[in-house]
Amino acid sequence: MSSPTSAPARNPRVRVTKVELIAKAWHVLRRTTFDYQHRDGRWTTEQRETYDRGNGATVLLYDLEGGTVLLTRQFRYPVYVNDHPDGMFLETAAGLLDEDDPETAIRREAAEETGVRIGELEHVFDVYTSPGSVTERLHCYAAPYRPAERGEGGGLAEEGEDIEVVELPFGEAVKMIDTGEIADAKTIMLLQWAALNGPFSPRE
Repeated sequence: MSSPTSAPARNPRVRVTKVELIAKAWHVLRRTTFDYQHRDGRWTTEQRETYDRGNGATVLLYDLEGGTVLLTRQFRYPVYVNDHPDGMFLETAAGLLDEDDPETAIRREAAEETGVRIGELEHVFDVYTSPGSVTERLHCYAAPYRPAERGEGGGLAEEGEDIEVVELPFGEAVKMIDTGEIADAKTIMLLQWAALNGPFSPRE
């Protein structure tokens, strides 16, 4: 059991009274008991479970001259068991920080997964993708790439990764959101940013 004093104390309407360790395998599952003050002044006792997998980073790689983006396709078991047709998920390169700062981590992940050595890197936004239960904060970036400078990529075999690198015309990638072929939240957000405010926006 963790000490309640290890929980944040930034909100006076939240008083953590108990933190229990439920599971610790690949990542950490905790159950927290806390008193919560509602808007009408009432206090109630609540319980929530949180899954802590660490924070992560992702990057949208784009070739403005060629009009393309570089994505990855790999098997994702959690989506496979929740009605995805085959579990082969199309998404931006991403990974956990693993004690690195976000920029260092995404440069590492992009090189491992896509073979791209990132030069210029733009921070776009940070998001919490599943705030009801998962603690992860995802640092989202964009970076240009040159097709001729790409390496092999494919991920790390020792970590069981088998990643296909997929280059798509930007317009086609955006259309794949409508068809459901791209269903990954971080990828959808970055593609929409690129269309509205980023490298493929009309004002650029």
